[in-house]
Amino acid sequence: MKIVRVQYQYKTFYAALEDGLLRCLTPQIGITERFALEDALLLPLVTPSKVVCVGLNYKGHAAELGMPLPEEPMFFLKPPSSIINTGQPIYLPPQSDRVDYEAELAIIIGREARFLSPQAVPDYIFGYTCANDVTARDLQKSDGMFGRCKGFDTFLPIGPWLETNIPDPSNLSVKLYKNEQLVQQGHTSDMLFSPLELVADISHVMTLLPGDVILTGTPHGIGPIQEGDELQVEIDGIGTLINPVKNFTKHKDSTGLPVQ
Repeated sequence: MKIVRVQYQYKTFYAALEDGLLRCLTPQIGITERFALEDALLLPLVTPSKVVCVGLNYKGHAAELGMPLPEEPMFFLKPPSSIINTGQPIYLPPQSDRVDYEAELAIIIGREARFLSPQAVPDYIFGYTCANDVTARDLQKSDGMFGRCKGFDTFLPIGPWLETNIPDPSNLSVKLYKNEQLVQQGHTSDMLFSPLELVADISHVMTLLPGDVILTGTPHGIGPIQEGDELQVEIDGIGTLINPVKNFTKHKDSTGLPVQ
């Protein structure tokens, strides 16, 4: 099932995309008729309490960064404020001269989870989607920390929808096209730690809440982006996440505050 989060008739809810039409998954709110996607406002898929990112989970990516393979999952946090939807622009911040794409499989948590075994994980997953863990590579090197280089607004496109029917997340192709040219390609079977192992491991450190996002790592082939690029993350069985790239500019609105 493909699921999106929308605003329609002044109500916000999850809806299933079926034969080009949307069906409200909570009909008790009074929306029982199907309606067209273009008649609704497409919202970010989730509003998580946290985004947990796994680093160096593919051998090829560790090699291209010149870093040793981890002996256990290595993860960090990315702010929820970095999330954007498919179709929305990635803004290049003025603080960075090198911003990279990173195609990833994202896991969305559906139930509160703590101290899970890998075998129990599927019962706690809401769905899977495509993600782009956009990274200011020069700041990553200079800072030695991931807060700034990963945390800019718009640095986490996810979408285009949640797919609930993924029988085996360890058997998916992950691709990224830049301006329709294939520039990154990997397979989740090449992960050092499988998606289910990652969720279990993280749940032994922190409580995972409904809507939380887990990024499972990126394969080799990362590279820079610039204004005017269009990025497409494509994952088997899910779909294609599409985002244009723009430079960040500031101007003042009527209140005098800087806005994009």
